Amino acid sequence: MSTIPVLPPPRPAASLPNYMQSNPKLREAAEKLEATFLAEMLKSAGVGAPRDTFGGGHGEEQFGSFLREAQAEEMVKSGGIGLAEALFEAMKARGYDTVTG
Repeated sequence: MSTIPVLPPPRPAASLPNYMQSNPKLREAAEKLEATFLAEMLKSAGVGAPRDTFGGGHGEEQFGSFLREAQAEEMVKSGGIGLAEALFEAMKARGYDTVTG
């Protein structure tokens, strides 16, 4: 049986490498993409889904997505899962770091 490798702790946003700090627009885009991905994963996990008993009814269904998005954004601010760094590198390699606006 194989063992699961221990992953390093997530990197806090304040300790991002200098190259990510030098291009805030590209970093922000990468972080938004990571937050969107995490929100979808939270949705698949059932976070924010209405409960059968003592639920909030239609309001809970409507606002569950806001809960997931807020939680995903906080996860990214706390260091995320490293996806933003990979996306940042991929966008930078394709020349998106020269885009302004």
